[in-house]
Amino acid sequence: MNSTNERESFSERLQQALKNAHYSPDSPTRLAREFNIRFEGRPITVHAARKWLVGEAIPTQEKLRMIAQWLGVPADWLRFGGPETPGEQGENASARFESADVKLIADLQRLDEHHRQLAREFIRMLVRINHPAAQK
Repeated sequence: MNSTNERESFSERLQQALKNAHYSPDSPTRLAREFNIRFEGRPITVHAARKWLVGEAIPTQEKLRMIAQWLGVPADWLRFGGPETPGEQGENASARFESADVKLIADLQRLDEHHRQLAREFIRMLVRINHPAAQK
């Protein structure tokens, strides 16, 4: 497969994974924003995100792994494809977070240990209230 076809195939898989995760495959601005919220390295530009979406470029392996984790798809499928498109309920589905959740985790990390522990206990209490069957 030549590199143009590789880039175009990657673009199609990325767009499908975005759709499956309920994100627009048509917004490089949104892709760049969601990516940059989650990625600890150097932020990407909207231009870079556009190149991924239109099949002009493929992200580095490090970036690709983060995208795959965020969207709940296997990184090797995202990069190289495979026999089928992973469904929304793949093994990484629980690794997907909304932007607000990512920000909440960042805020939690800024707290001192005592207040982090209080926040964890509060969240566990809310889970017990909302999902009584989940109690152990």
